[in-house]
Amino acid sequence: MEQSKKDAELGRFLSLVLRHNPQAAYVQIDAHGWVEVDALLKGCCRAGKSLDRETLERIVQENNKQRYSFNEDHRKIRANQGHSLPVDVELRSAKPPAILYHGTADRFLDSIRSQGITRQSRQFVHLSSDPETARQVGSRHGSPVVLHIDAAAMEHNGIPFYLSQNGVWLCKQISTAYIINL
Repeated sequence: MEQSKKDAELGRFLSLVLRHNPQAAYVQIDAHGWVEVDALLKGCCRAGKSLDRETLERIVQENNKQRYSFNEDHRKIRANQGHSLPVDVELRSAKPPAILYHGTADRFLDSIRSQGITRQSRQFVHLSSDPETARQVGSRHGSPVVLHIDAAAMEHNGIPFYLSQNGVWLCKQISTAYIINL
């Protein structure tokens, strides 16, 4: 189901608050990335973003990337990954498929050729298990390029991978030696 324009806008604001800047909604994130839902709703309204519990539940459920999750009793919410803040979202290590995919824009290829794929301001590099998702990610930044990552070789060499709750593969960085089609 396609989100309404208003829900998509609120979703972008939630990403900002839950991943990068909790002060934008006058809230605090705990060590594991959780924010109290009641405080978030009040803070969003204070920031000029009208958000009630029903709308928040809908945004979380309908988000096509499943960016957010509630705790068991729905009193807390957090982003599943993508934080620039130092939080521990309790990722579990996992054995990746042999090949993973990284979506980027062609304008970043020179930097990738010299430095590999770095996490930039985030805690992890984000990878997809399918090339189409990676292409969509890359298209947000310009002309998309999908890089094929030899995840099996990385894992064999002791580089840990994590799988977020919403199915995004994460690692700290990727050396050019593991990029198959660079």
